[in-house]
Amino acid sequence: MPEIITFSEIRQSLSNKRHLYEEINSSLKKSMNFSTSYHNIFLSHSSKDNEFIPYIVQILKSHGGNPYVDIGDNKLPTPPSAGTAKILKSNIQAAKRFVLFLTTNSKDSKWVPWELGLSDGAKRNEDIAIFPSTEMAYNTIWMNQEYLGLYRKIVLGRFKDCTEDVWMVWDETKNMADELSRWICG
Repeated sequence: MPEIITFSEIRQSLSNKRHLYEEINSSLKKSMNFSTSYHNIFLSHSSKDNEFIPYIVQILKSHGGNPYVDIGDNKLPTPPSAGTAKILKSNIQAAKRFVLFLTTNSKDSKWVPWELGLSDGAKRNEDIAIFPSTEMAYNTIWMNQEYLGLYRKIVLGRFKDCTEDVWMVWDETKNMADELSRWICG
């Protein structure tokens, strides 16, 4: 049965790999050159979940992804404006895949629903995935919003005849999955 990663599991992983967290966080904030870098994934998230983004970026990178994350993009106007929307829209359209890091904070974000709606209109359904996370593994009722059921989920799971869990993109309605790296690079 596919499993959703919890906040405590992410925090534990980040504390065990403090150097990794600092390295990824540093690269997010310092060295992303958005005009010359190729980003094959647009990573949407609530700013309230910024602490978890280095972990999600590492998962995506270790499976062949090069995600665009708005953290550290110095081209984004402060405060956010129509110019922000224009830049984000361009990056969503340019990326091959769209991943939404979905938490209870997502519903309160002004940008997350807009970014998901924009990607839905710009991409094939197969190019969009939700990466859900929650405080408690059993507390997933909030993820049952009707439109979220349209998209596959990035989860930990085990393929038939395999002995270890792997990151996969799972289609809950068909109960079928692709390995995350295959989905990203496919």
